[in-house]
Amino acid sequence: MTAQATTQPAPATPGTNRLQAAWAKASPAIRDFFVHVLGQVRILKKAYPGIMHFMIFWGVTIQVIGTVINILNMLLFFPWVITFPRGTAYLYYELIMDIAGVMILLGVTMAFIRRLFIRPKYLETRWDDYYALSMLALIPIIGFITEATRLLSANPPWRAWSPIGNLVANLLAAMGLTPVGAVQLHDILFWTHAGVALILVASIPFTKMRHLVNTPLNIILHPRRKTGEIEKIKNIDEAEVLGVGKVSEFTSQQLLSFDACLNCGRCEDACPSTISGMDYSPRTLIQRTRQRMVDSIGTSKPKSDEEIFGEVFTDSYAWQCTTCGACILRCPAMINPVDEVVDMRRYQALTSGKVPKSVADSLRNIERQGNPWGIPAQDRLNWSDGLNLRELAPGDEADVLYFVGCASAFDDRNKKVARSFVHLLQKANVNFGVLGFDETCCGETARRMGNEYLFQVFAEQNLEAMSKIKFNRIVTQCPHCFNTLKNEYPQFGSAYKVQHYTEFLLELGLNQFLSPDGNKVEGRLTYHDSCYLGRYNQIYQAPRSLLKMADMTPIELPRMGENSFCCGGGGGQMWLETDPNTRINHRRLGDALEVKADVVATACPYCLIMFDDAIRSKGLGEQLQVMDIAEVLERRLAV
Repeated sequence: MTAQATTQPAPATPGTNRLQAAWAKASPAIRDFFVHVLGQVRILKKAYPGIMHFMIFWGVTIQVIGTVINILNMLLFFPWVITFPRGTAYLYYELIMDIAGVMILLGVTMAFIRRLFIRPKYLETRWDDYYALSMLALIPIIGFITEATRLLSANPPWRAWSPIGNLVANLLAAMGLTPVGAVQLHDILFWTHAGVALILVASIPFTKMRHLVNTPLNIILHPRRKTGEIEKIKNIDEAEVLGVGKVSEFTSQQLLSFDACLNCGRCEDACPSTISGMDYSPRTLIQRTRQRMVDSIGTSKPKSDEEIFGEVFTDSYAWQCTTCGACILRCPAMINPVDEVVDMRRYQALTSGKVPKSVADSLRNIERQGNPWGIPAQDRLNWSDGLNLRELAPGDEADVLYFVGCASAFDDRNKKVARSFVHLLQKANVNFGVLGFDETCCGETARRMGNEYLFQVFAEQNLEAMSKIKFNRIVTQCPHCFNTLKNEYPQFGSAYKVQHYTEFLLELGLNQFLSPDGNKVEGRLTYHDSCYLGRYNQIYQAPRSLLKMADMTPIELPRMGENSFCCGGGGGQMWLETDPNTRINHRRLGDALEVKADVVATACPYCLIMFDDAIRSKGLGEQLQVMDIAEVLERRLAV
């Protein structure tokens, strides 16, 4: 018999634990700095402006680093000097500095062409745009001429390693400049170059170049909540401030984000409300708020302490946002206008009471009946007549808790979708059940409409009902319910596994229950990506895989995936009265007509309603139909 010595890992010391905790907290910020500040990943999503900005950014960065190295070689600010670079390293230093200067000039040239000739619709041009570009061009131009006079006067053997400086030196020599004249001119150019650079640095706080400092700071410091998560108002019963009615009530991080805005217009270019002609723009929201903040500096009565509604924004302004998240995903500075919109709505809903009538009606319906439709709560299970649906009682167990959601329970069109989904679950012999009358609205609509108090009441009520039964996962059809249950209920202690029904059905391997003899959907089918399923939760492939399983290969819409165009129903928009000329769902319907689709497939009840409404209002019912993926799959079930 032999004995083997075993060693136990040494227990972590308090110092190690602190280091690990600090690293866990800092690592997302460090990652974002390298990916989005240095890597420029979001900026490069648009090719022309991305390459343009990349060259300017890295050209300036390299030039600044090179200048610092050069200064440290001189006995100017410190009682010591460095001895790098020397020898071969110095040759590469000269070459890299020349390349960096060329990058700046190419980037600036592209920027001038873009502003003077290409002129994208969303691009605003102000005086400080031309000022910044002119100064950025002037500095390397003077720098190359200064370098040329140095090469001409000293004629070093390595001058070919400074190709641009050498080229300019040869041009100056051809124009008659002598080495003696070059020495005299060099001193003038050196101080001119330094002066222009210092003027540029001094003007940073007063021009849009402030983003050189504020944007990296915002990228590092922005909240690291889940994309689809709205911040909770803690201890809401005792909170003194509910929402934001004054600029001074925004958090310091939000104020920083306003100053980090590049005014590039990418958010506006993606915003469905702006594109549809509404009087709303995420850029305008940020820029006006920032201007209000700036106007308060140095005044005896700061405007930041005055209410922003009425003077800065109309009472209806914040209600035109669909909270689709397109602006969040596009913003290179990682600004989140949706946070500001929800904060403003909270103030209107919970403090001032100045909300649109349709919003007030919807919130009242949720409060009284537990659903935005205002249909009596006792009708919540009417959709399931004849399905032999299992209603879970306290103490019951099931593999899947099917969270039905208000749309599937109360909207006539979506009731059919819910029945199709139940048929799929029953065909696959899934052990599932529902909360029944213990289920109430998940609260998503109330939260996005600003009534945080109502949301928290319903969240706690649903979680209490869930705690009385045992299950392995929650499955829901609605991406809005899905996002709320998965990303926001954990704020109240929830740790349940939550899946959208497309994820769950894909895991089931439904193809074994589908038949080639089933009733296949005829015609050209396209799939519309829901904002809350796609952008907020990155579920793009599961719906498409299910459609292919049903022998349907979807035709992609022009705007798809993370660039999908909102249906217009999110953020409470489905309950708002909108001008027929600015309806977002009509524009999205246009995308489906553009690809000559016969069927639009969705995986969201709100999207289904909005498409159905657009089709009906346009009188296209015989040309185009909208179906949920569950309905497409049910048709292929083996009899």
